[in-house]
Amino acid sequence: MSSTLSALLILLVMVAAYIAAQLFKLSTELSIFVAALAGALAGGEWLPVRHLAEGAITYLDICLIFLTATLFMNLMREAGGVAFSVRSILRRFHRQKVVLFLLLVILLLVPGALTGAGSVTVLITGSLVAIVLKYMGLPETKAAAIIFLIAGLSAAAPPVSLWAMMTAAGINMPYVGFFLPLLIPCLLGAVAVIFILGRKARPVDLEKALEEIPQPPEKMNWWRIGLPFLVFLLLVLAGRIFPFSFPILGLPLIFALTALTAYLVSPVKLNIWKISLETTRQLLPLIGTLTCVGILVQIMTLTGVRGLIAVSVVTLPVAVVIASLFITLPISEAVLMWGAAPVLGVPLILLFNTRGLNPVVALAGMSIIWPLGDALPPTAIIGRLTMDVVGVKEPYSKFLKQCLIPGLIITVLGMLMVIFSKKLGFLAVF
Repeated sequence: MSSTLSALLILLVMVAAYIAAQLFKLSTELSIFVAALAGALAGGEWLPVRHLAEGAITYLDICLIFLTATLFMNLMREAGGVAFSVRSILRRFHRQKVVLFLLLVILLLVPGALTGAGSVTVLITGSLVAIVLKYMGLPETKAAAIIFLIAGLSAAAPPVSLWAMMTAAGINMPYVGFFLPLLIPCLLGAVAVIFILGRKARPVDLEKALEEIPQPPEKMNWWRIGLPFLVFLLLVLAGRIFPFSFPILGLPLIFALTALTAYLVSPVKLNIWKISLETTRQLLPLIGTLTCVGILVQIMTLTGVRGLIAVSVVTLPVAVVIASLFITLPISEAVLMWGAAPVLGVPLILLFNTRGLNPVVALAGMSIIWPLGDALPPTAIIGRLTMDVVGVKEPYSKFLKQCLIPGLIITVLGMLMVIFSKKLGFLAVF
């Protein structure tokens, strides 16, 4: 039997095992793990303990970033910083719809951008923004669509973009130069989303909105909110400005120091142990997914399946590949979640690189399309989470309908970045 046919049969076994696990109502994480074990058995590797262990820690550094960054955001929330920000913005700009929308976009982008997880945006600021949108007269489905789509863009935004980081790691490409290629489309997409879906919004009912938004501690102010972010910015910039004299801290340590700053300047006493446990519970599905995806990628490499996928993608006409991105990227995210990046993203970027496209800009364009799959079955984890947080009682199909047009705009924006990535290469400078 040829190696190609053997790898193809192993791939089919892995797909069948994943589908079977889903039919038995196993979680996505366990389904991926079952698929990896089935692939190892089909490849004659039985139980490759060493490869399972190596795969499980493949994305350990990314998991540490998630934990420390989300701890920081949870500390800010418990200290009253998020509620203070929303209430202050509402009081000052409740009659200025354009400014209010722009500031709400920033509030929704920051948590996901710092943590790399759209679910954190939904949980940290989503519920408060939903209150504002509700008292601007927007239906719950539209409010949920706005929060979901911008949360997805926040997860793709710099400095922590999971899809870009995992794909770059898969091809040994430094995670450098992604700041502007990710920031610009995420900002443009988020602004387009809120103004398209919120075009019929009326001035917010200030009194009713403030009644539902939690009251922050009296001593909370802007400097207590801004200081941790300033510490984060200074530590990041110090490593870039003084690369030969300033120690390399790494994002996990930087976020840990930022979290410590938020804890020290909090106007109320925070139970950091309790908040840390809650953060771990909150991120357990995400960390479990990353761990199982690392195992899957390791087994696919061991059995030749990853090579088969890479060769198959690289030999396809590049025009066909780009034209199908609007389908393949969201569907792969819906099935594998973040595992779509190392499994499908790696061969795609290798293909684009060999055809003269800029890999950084092309990967940034793909990264803003991937999160759209988080609203699609069979997983739809963040889509359903958003509906729960907003309190939508209507059918899920109505929520998807509201996401359709702005989702298409985001997809077109991402595909244009891939097509014109060579001309946009000047963005990959920071």
